[in-house]
Amino acid sequence: MTRISDTPTAWDERTQLTTFLDYARDTARVKCEGASEEHARTAPLPGSPLMTLSGVINHLRWVEYFWFQMIFLGEDDEGPWTDEDPDREMRIAVDFPLPQLLAEYAQQSARYRELVAERALDDKAVCPVRSGTHVDLRWILHHLTEETARHNGHLDILRELLDGTTGD
Repeated sequence: MTRISDTPTAWDERTQLTTFLDYARDTARVKCEGASEEHARTAPLPGSPLMTLSGVINHLRWVEYFWFQMIFLGEDDEGPWTDEDPDREMRIAVDFPLPQLLAEYAQQSARYRELVAERALDDKAVCPVRSGTHVDLRWILHHLTEETARHNGHLDILRELLDGTTGD
């Protein structure tokens, strides 16, 4: 499958930010290509029982939901997590086929791409973060790129441990 490029089609700030986030999202998808359903649900790291390919993809999906819908737009929390199980999105991921999780992540990313296109990078989030700051859309895009790239490293490790697959 052809990967998207990390080289933007234009050099304005918005295009650069969205290109890097899309590239990180695409990298997560590529890291999962060809993984068996068994491997998608297996946690090979003894100290990290929730760290599965499915769990990481579902986590990335819900992290974007949290930042775009809850923090930026101020919508109600409809996420799968609870006070008793704050990592539930990773725990329940093994109950769904990996292709379904990847498709849901891609569909949601498309909706957020539209949201970002309609807003100014300086627009402030409705809800504050822990520090009390109302971050702007630019910060959220930077943060999601960082978070997705970090989890791509986890996907690299998981995949190599599970079936020996390596790549960039």
